[in-house]
Amino acid sequence: MRKVTVSGKTVDEAVEIGLGKLEATKDNVDIKVIEEPQKGLFGLLGSKPAVVEVIVKPDPVKEALVFLRETIDKMGVSAYVEKEEREEGICLNITGEDIGVLIGKRGQTLDSLQYLTNLVANRRSDQYLRIHLDAEGYRARRKEALETLAKRLGNKALRTKREVRLEPMSAHERKIIHTTLQNIDGIKTFSDGEEPNRRIIVAPK
Repeated sequence: MRKVTVSGKTVDEAVEIGLGKLEATKDNVDIKVIEEPQKGLFGLLGSKPAVVEVIVKPDPVKEALVFLRETIDKMGVSAYVEKEEREEGICLNITGEDIGVLIGKRGQTLDSLQYLTNLVANRRSDQYLRIHLDAEGYRARRKEALETLAKRLGNKALRTKREVRLEPMSAHERKIIHTTLQNIDGIKTFSDGEEPNRRIIVAPK
């Protein structure tokens, strides 16, 4: 944590000195007044300056990047992490070798890394910041595969007039299935079971 303790004739002057030392702006620092200025006898003798502590606020995205890169290194995977601005918000995209290790079965490892990265990013943040993790376009490929699966199983439920039970999925993946089938006539979807074994059931109406 970067911080300085500085003094000045007034609190504002001390703050400006602190900002200059830290090369920061008021928007990204916390200011703690340690001592208010005091005027001495006749305005001179015994006067005391203002003393403030200026602390740079942590950057949640930088903290998330550092955590993710260190975690990937500890997993023994050679990869590069790049920050991207997407429609859904901030995305940390991972590229490199052995990416499958970071994705895991049905993206479970990637989801776990995303959860931990968000914990780190928000541990000292005033406002919740949502960070998405992706690995060489895995999210888009998985979404497309789930949409195809949903349509195929929806047709099966219509054809056989029987319920079709899917394998357990994360809440995010279940939402993709629900969304894909919600406007198809004659089909309804609902979730059943407890996490982490909660699954979708596709059924004829």
